Amino acid sequence: MKHEIKMLLLAILVVASFVAAAIAISYRSYGLLILFLFLGFGMMGYGLRLKRLYQQDAN
Repeated sequence: MKHEIKMLLLAILVVASFVAAAIAISYRSYGLLILFLFLGFGMMGYGLRLKRLYQQDAN
């Protein structure tokens, strides 16, 4: 799979995770809120790591 497609799918998952966290806030489900926030930040960190590795390989 091309790098751009991977990053696009990862970005969509991160946004969906934060949207799910907002929905969890509206239902006052704090356990799900914490879960979706951790997932969102974890996927974002993974994406930043992939970006850094990709840029190092390009140089």
